[in-house]
Amino acid sequence: MREETKHRNSGLDHIQKYVGIIDDSGPFVEFNFAIGDPALFVELVLPKVAFDDFCIKNKVQRMTPEDMAAINADAEKWRFGNETLVALNKR
Repeated sequence: MREETKHRNSGLDHIQKYVGIIDDSGPFVEFNFAIGDPALFVELVLPKVAFDDFCIKNKVQRMTPEDMAAINADAEKWRFGNETLVALNKR
C-alpha cells in the first residue's frame, strides 16, 4: 500500500464498522455496511473473495441475524408507526 493511501484512510480507522450479511448463497455476497452506527447502513454487493478482503481491510464487526432483526424492528417503528405519512395515508 502506498504511503499516502495509508494516511488518507486513517481518519476512519478508529470508528467501528459493521457488516450484516443479507444473502451469500450465490457467487456474490449481499450485505449491509455501516460506519459508526449499525442502523445507518448502505446495501452493497461484492464477489465472495472481495467481500472477505473488504471485511479484513475495514476491520468490521459482523452483525448476527439477531442484531439485524433488532435494527430492522426498530426501523419499522419509524416506517410504519401510527403517525407516519404511510400510516396516515392508509386511513
